[in-house]
Amino acid sequence: MLNISSNNSITENIEHFNTVKNLQNRPHYKILNRIIIVVSILCFFILFLPWTQNISGSGSVTTLSPDQRPQTIQTTIAGKIEKWYVKEGDFVHKGDTILYISEIKEDYLDPHLVEKTKNQVDAKKKAQQSYEGKVGSLSSQILAIDKEKKLKLQQAKNKIRQGQLKVKSDSMDLVAVRTQLKIAQTQFNRSLNLQKEGLKPLSDVEDKKLKLQEVEAKIITQENKFIASENELINARVEVNRIDAEYSEKKSKALSEQYTALSNQYDTKAQVNKLENQYSNYKIRKGLYFITAPQNGYINRALQSGIGETIKEGTEIVSIMPEKYDIAVETFVAPSDLPLIHKGEKVRVWFDGWPTIVFSGWPGMSYGTFGGKIVAVETFISENGKFRVLIAPDSTEVPWPKQISMGSGAKTLALLNNVPVWYEIWRTLNGFPPNYYQPKSKSSKDKK
Repeated sequence: MLNISSNNSITENIEHFNTVKNLQNRPHYKILNRIIIVVSILCFFILFLPWTQNISGSGSVTTLSPDQRPQTIQTTIAGKIEKWYVKEGDFVHKGDTILYISEIKEDYLDPHLVEKTKNQVDAKKKAQQSYEGKVGSLSSQILAIDKEKKLKLQQAKNKIRQGQLKVKSDSMDLVAVRTQLKIAQTQFNRSLNLQKEGLKPLSDVEDKKLKLQEVEAKIITQENKFIASENELINARVEVNRIDAEYSEKKSKALSEQYTALSNQYDTKAQVNKLENQYSNYKIRKGLYFITAPQNGYINRALQSGIGETIKEGTEIVSIMPEKYDIAVETFVAPSDLPLIHKGEKVRVWFDGWPTIVFSGWPGMSYGTFGGKIVAVETFISENGKFRVLIAPDSTEVPWPKQISMGSGAKTLALLNNVPVWYEIWRTLNGFPPNYYQPKSKSSKDKK
């Protein structure tokens, strides 16, 4: 059995052994102790050094303006690829032809469709001019009818006036004849009475009787003449009504024809506008057969290939990278760090493939990082569960390298408050977020 009684204690003094004496006498042991003490003192002082809190993020290189980012060119119409004018890597200017496609829809297969539509437009325009001329002629005709009606009515009214005067004259003549009849009757009666008394000869009575008969015949003639004059007056008034009705009918007919011509003119004008619209659409569509570059840039990749391949509307043809662009970095931060991010704050950026030495807490000691400023903070969460932040170069610091490519990776450090190292270690071990941070440009009232 093992003897593990109290007489065999493991705390027995071992300094009397030679090996232990040799170890204590070695200088390395003393140096090691000194190193440990110095390192401990340095670590203690390091705990009180200032540490810059930061928010790290990762993203990629992009551009500030949307029109400077890589884009794809789509076809506006469906067609068949006939000829390529570029290849990948070529530089193109704005308006340069990239691809030519031919028509595949049966409504546009006629090669002379634009010219025929133009002929239809010209024909309809001539028809419209004809209707305009007809409307003008009818307007002149209506004016002539009104003028002729006015003259005819004036003539008829003059006849009415003449008839009225003639009736008045005949009426006066009739009154005169009736007066003569009364006188002749009185004279005849007086002569007859005198003849009966023997004072007048019979011949004188016969003369008076003859004169009375002549006056009676004359009054009948005058009454007939008066009645005829009245009939002429009535006929003149009827003529006025007839003229008014006749020329009103002529004018109504001319107005009806004018309205019909105007209706045809407006209908033709609508057809002209429709045909002009079709002509413009066909002309524009013919220009869409040539797919051109929207801006100066480089052809990155041909997304379609071959000759004779059929493509639909909106099909992506090629991707193009603009020639000039303002570089920026697109990074993403966690939702818990979003309240600490403010527009205009400074950020340190380093790029993939670029020699870099990073001390996150001491940005002044880092190498290969570049200064940036936050220009936009997205307020809606992205698909990756983080918020997007756009960073532009800081004009007060070293310019960003021109060798970086669009889309290459980048990492960022958003610089916050300065705290002691021991506080940052304690915060990190406990999983606390960085101190709530307000930018220096805020007023004291806002900070409160």
